[in-house]
Parts: sequence; structure tokens; C-alpha cells
Amino acid sequence: MKRIQIAKDLHFSQIIHGHWRLTEWNLTSQELLYFMEQCIDSGITTFDHADIYGNYMCEERFGQALALKPSLRKDIEIVTKCGIKLVSQNRPDHKLKSYDTSKEHIMKSAENSLQKMNTDYIDVLLIHRPDPFMDPAETAEAFHTLKEQGKVRHFGVSNFTPAQMEMLQREYNGPLVTNQIELSVLNEQPFLDGTVNYLQKENVCPMAWSPLAGGKLFKGEDQKSLRVKKALKEVAKEVGASSIDEVAYAWLLAHPAGIMPIVGSGQMNRIQSAIHATKIQLSREQWFYILQESMGKEVD
Repeated sequence: MKRIQIAKDLHFSQIIHGHWRLTEWNLTSQELLYFMEQCIDSGITTFDHADIYGNYMCEERFGQALALKPSLRKDIEIVTKCGIKLVSQNRPDHKLKSYDTSKEHIMKSAENSLQKMNTDYIDVLLIHRPDPFMDPAETAEAFHTLKEQGKVRHFGVSNFTPAQMEMLQREYNGPLVTNQIELSVLNEQPFLDGTVNYLQKENVCPMAWSPLAGGKLFKGEDQKSLRVKKALKEVAKEVGASSIDEVAYAWLLAHPAGIMPIVGSGQMNRIQSAIHATKIQLSREQWFYILQESMGKEVD
């Protein structure tokens, strides 16, 4: 599988395995370890987390599996996120949902993630959502401290606009190596509103969450979903793809921005669809046909 250069000393697999729903997969630690090894054998070495996933439990489940085979750590890249505070029995001090990008919270979140995932370092730590109360200088100070301590190799953001990313980048003297954004054949706006263009300008490769639109690609009955599904089926026939999700992944992978789709499934056959997509070549006209059907009109 193609490797995407994130930083001078770091590459991600082109397809990333997301663990948002890990607690729903009902896997034992041994079964999860085997599943991770299957991913690695298929070329997927990058695993995406967040402290809040699974009601603050997914990182711990992942760490329990990794503890069964610590040598696996050198073969993988771990991404996790912080900055959202959920009301949860696992965080009794949280009184309401809020964002926190203070140095104290980022440092504490990183320490918790390291402990739960049984690792000495995180490859990339992301700020999960833009914080309207962010002090970018303080956030950057947390980044500098964690990097100096060797606990986090690189930093990035998630769901940030270009202006929000620039604000933080101005204070942080290292590169923000990725922006994890919602991007799919049913959410084409980042291609049109300057988000992807900005990342290309900065040589930052985006991670795409919900690349199948959270299942709407298969179940959606609105006009946009029906149009896009029809287009995907037509293109699938033209390129010899076995399913529309392969074409949906291929549409993202075809773009020159170096997009890395996050596949959040606990079923290996679903992951294989994304892997198969890496071998599909879409023509420019096929790419624009899918875009046209997503927009509901011809490009201007």
C-alpha cells in the first residue's frame, strides 16, 4: 500500500483504521490484536483514536490488545485527539459538554492516552474540534512541552478551517502535519470552500473521516444520496469495481491532495473494500461526474 509522508520522519498508510466504534465490535483483547495484525499485513499501519471515543474507553481497549504484543508498537503509527470534554460517568468532574485546549488539559489528556494505550509516545496528537475559547499561544506551549518530553512526535488538528489552522500554526514553531476533516462523495464542500486547497498549499495531507458518509451512502433515500449512488454504480461498472464503496474511496484517493480515508469498521471485508480502492484509477471525467451528482448541478 502507498505510504503518505506526513512529516520528514513520519509516514502514514494511505488507508487508516479508525477505532471510534471499537467498543461496539465486542472483540476480546486477543481478537483485537489479531484484527490489528490483519490490518498491518494488508498494509494498514496507522490507527486513529480520540480520548472520548467509546465513552473514554476505546484507547484502553486498544492498549490492552497492544500489551499482549508490545513489539507491534514499532510497526504502527498511533493518532489520537483531545480537546472535547464530554459529560460521562468516566469523567465525573465534567458538568457540561465543552472544549478545552488549555495547556493543562492537553497535557493531562496526552498523559492519559499514553497510559491507556500502553505506549511511550503518540505519533500525532490532534486538537479534536476548534475551540472558540482557544488561546493559540497556550495550546502551542503544550505542543512544545510534549514534544520536548518525547511524548508526542507531531501535532495536527481536526475539523479546523484554514483560518483556525493558520491561527494555531502562527504560534507553533513546528508543522501542523494534518487536518482530519469530514470528506466524502456526499460531503464535497471541502473541495469547494478552500479547505482542501489550503492544505495543498501548505503541503498538509488531510485525513478524511466518515468517507462513506456514516452509512448514508448505502441507506440514504434523499435525492442527493440517490443521485450519487447511481453515479457510483455506473462508474463501478466502468472500472470493474465490485461495490460502490470501493468507488467512493477511490474518488478520495484519486485527488492530488494525498487524502487518507479513515475506515472505521470492525469487519475485515469492509476494510478490504478500501484496500481494493487503492488499485482503482478514475479518469478526471469520472471524478467530475461524481462531483457533479454530489453538487446536484454542473460545475460553474
